[in-house]
Amino acid sequence: MCLIAERRVAFPAVKVRSVIEIERITPIPRTAPHIAGITALRSQALTVIDCRVALGFESRGDPVGSRAAVVDHEGHSYALVVDQAFDVVDALGDPERVPGGFGESWAEAAIGMVETASGPTLLIALETLIAGHQAQAA
Repeated sequence: MCLIAERRVAFPAVKVRSVIEIERITPIPRTAPHIAGITALRSQALTVIDCRVALGFESRGDPVGSRAAVVDHEGHSYALVVDQAFDVVDALGDPERVPGGFGESWAEAAIGMVETASGPTLLIALETLIAGHQAQAA
């Protein structure tokens, strides 16, 4: 579970390999705005995704020092930069339809809403963050 743009969100735990602190980023010229660059984890390159920008929000700036969820998607590894990272929690039921009022970006990215011991949480589709807001608009 984590916080992105002041919303409590969760990624499917089975897809998250680890949570890291971003130590260094190498920029990649001519990439989409939500791609902050690449970083390394035990000699493996990770594409760094700024989740705020991927959802259409303003970046908090340089993600060095930020926490990121490390995930694999379609044979590639990514570091999804979040505002805060919390512990793994159990969903207290199956995902339900996301109620209105969250905004278009959240509605596009959310798989559903799950109830947890700490309250309702948006379950986010990793592929939406990886594709970014630009892809959604196109």
